[in-house]
Amino acid sequence: MTWVLGERHAPKQRAEAQRALARGHPFGDEGPSKDLPNRPRLDPAEFIKANMRLVPVPALPEIRFYTAHPGSGLRRLVDPEDDIDADDDAPEPQPPYWAYAWAGGAVLARHILDNPMTVAGRRVLDLGAGSGIVGIAAAKAGASEVIAAEIDRNGVAAIGLNAAANGVEITIVHQDITTGPPPAVDLVLAGDVFYGHEVALRVTPFLDRCLAAGIEVLVGDPRRHDLPLARLRLLVEYQVPDFGDAKDATLKPSGVFRFEAETALAGAIKPSP
Repeated sequence: MTWVLGERHAPKQRAEAQRALARGHPFGDEGPSKDLPNRPRLDPAEFIKANMRLVPVPALPEIRFYTAHPGSGLRRLVDPEDDIDADDDAPEPQPPYWAYAWAGGAVLARHILDNPMTVAGRRVLDLGAGSGIVGIAAAKAGASEVIAAEIDRNGVAAIGLNAAANGVEITIVHQDITTGPPPAVDLVLAGDVFYGHEVALRVTPFLDRCLAAGIEVLVGDPRRHDLPLARLRLLVEYQVPDFGDAKDATLKPSGVFRFEAETALAGAIKPSP
């Protein structure tokens, strides 16, 4: 979403964000951050509180989160190799996914807040949680337990801060859980996890294991290229901005889908009855 980027940087930032995502979110290495021998590593939580803005999530005024802005100097946290005195007014070179809201997470969170019985009294996993807004929405709507799975240490810090800012408790799992069996939950919420072909190939078997264990899976996505539409049943659409959209851009529909077993749906996407 471009509320902090500005119109002229939106296409470039979207491409840069996708490259950054491909290195880290949500199932690979932690991304570009590296410990440098002569420079102390910044504390993520302290940096986020000092340099990022706690603001309402676009389309989700019920939730506030720490988001980046042109003056945040976020490169100092995500890429210590950059000059620490770099121009803070320049666009961030590789925006981390956890510092912005994305359409898939936004539609899942909106759907949960509008339909709290989706999560009420249930154990919920926010897969590839990023900023944690989906898990926060689930906690606000009455989930009995919320687990947020996130591998990026900065994202983990952001989730903790965002949860505290919204007065909810979330258990954070700082590891890639997609290679093993699903945790003991009733519902998996997967926002923006089909952003690339290789990631889709890795996450789909995990979601299949969830279905086999009797766990419901809901997916939020603005119909990105690698979304497995043949495995999805559309539940509802919302008009929400996505990261990289211009501030005054026309909003496009993004969907909340139920992920179903391969034999359950044949052919193209079908609406929910």
